[in-house]
Amino acid sequence: MKKAKTTFWKGKKVLVTGGAGFIGSHLVKRLVLDGAKVQVIDNLWRGSLDNLVAADGCNVIDLERDFHKADLIKYDKCLELIRDVDYVYHLADVVGGVQFAFNNEAFVFRQNILINTNVLSACVANSIANYIYVGTACSYPKHLQMAPGIVSLRESQTYPAEPESSYGWSKLMGEYEAGLVQASGNINIGLLRLHNAYGPGMIYENDNAQVLPSLIRKAIQYPKEPFIVWGSGSQYRDFLYIDDIVEGLLLVAERGMNAGVIQVGSGKATTIKDAAEMIIKISGKPIGATFDTGKPEGDRGRIAVCDRARDILGWQSTVDIETGLRRTYNWVHERIMSHDKKR
Repeated sequence: MKKAKTTFWKGKKVLVTGGAGFIGSHLVKRLVLDGAKVQVIDNLWRGSLDNLVAADGCNVIDLERDFHKADLIKYDKCLELIRDVDYVYHLADVVGGVQFAFNNEAFVFRQNILINTNVLSACVANSIANYIYVGTACSYPKHLQMAPGIVSLRESQTYPAEPESSYGWSKLMGEYEAGLVQASGNINIGLLRLHNAYGPGMIYENDNAQVLPSLIRKAIQYPKEPFIVWGSGSQYRDFLYIDDIVEGLLLVAERGMNAGVIQVGSGKATTIKDAAEMIIKISGKPIGATFDTGKPEGDRGRIAVCDRARDILGWQSTVDIETGLRRTYNWVHERIMSHDKKR
């Protein structure tokens, strides 16, 4: 894989929406390391200022000057804050675990539509040169994600559109609107579509947590917390470690502007059952998994064909699922143990 140039960002001004969240905070830390001047907008609904603390205990940005707690559904706030930067990375959205997504479909759709259109409109109004939007593989058609066997998807298979959830629809509309605005020629657009992100920094504490951090928490807490897997476990995902995602985000700015949608994934299928077994092995505990088929499990699955990421960005995933799970497990374990000591 071609690494992003560390000199590319030196002195550049970058704004990251959702920059106190899981993916956003990792991106912010890397941009700062590479010499960028970074601002963050986040309403802290799922994000946390703790995510913007470096390993040495210092904040990676000046929170008083460069952090803005704001709700992006308010267009006037977007106009006020999204200005005078070279790049906007738009990662802010309303998302959660599968149960939250399907129990709050109208809310999720409306919030994300407003957030996406407000941020992009503010970029245009304030003459931002470069806008990078982060989409999701949940935007692929339902019938493809429910097909038997292992389904490998290319970006060209997005339409005719039929996402399974309102979340997938809202994120797809963000891509679509960005394409419309790009056609005006007044702004450069980068579109990176992610498969299932995971790694240190994910929310793991409650039922809004996504599947891997939720299972890791259950393994660490076992037997105090039962190790229950939602669904049959036969559903599969293309899990992509956070370091690979950040590299893809940086490379889009360097090599992928105005190139259309580029997806990134590992290209490998991991069933939830297999992920659970890997987590149990890492824990070293004699855990017997229970599968609750009464709980939602989402689509059957899909994996990425990453030809465009390879050809345009020079990108490929480098962290295998076993390595990534162990790193994530160790991170969650450290925080749970630290929290227990403070009680």
